Amino acid sequence: QVQLVESGGGLVQPGESLRLSCTTSRLISTIPTMAWYRQAPGKQRELVATLTREGSTKFADSVTGRFTIFRDNTKNTVYLEMTRIGPEDTAVYYCNAHTAFNDYWGQGTQVTVSS
Repeated sequence: QVQLVESGGGLVQPGESLRLSCTTSRLISTIPTMAWYRQAPGKQRELVATLTREGSTKFADSVTGRFTIFRDNTKNTVYLEMTRIGPEDTAVYYCNAHTAFNDYWGQGTQVTVSS
């Protein structure tokens, strides 16, 4: 069982930056893949970024070059660094831990982009 707690969401203006955090209840270095997803109103949940245990990253085309995913093993925390945020980034962001046997989800954190 892995419990995930997200934080860092909020209201931001276009062009600003924001960092989301997700702390795990298990040693993050043992989790094969950590990821961030998001779900905008009226849309399906979509994959934003992934980070493997080995350090490989992947990003959705819509965020490539603007978002970064990284982790701090000492804090069992994975981060999503969001820059040049636009209205299209408004969504609930979910942290995901993918293991060989299960997927675990956080409760989500709301990011709203508005001027």
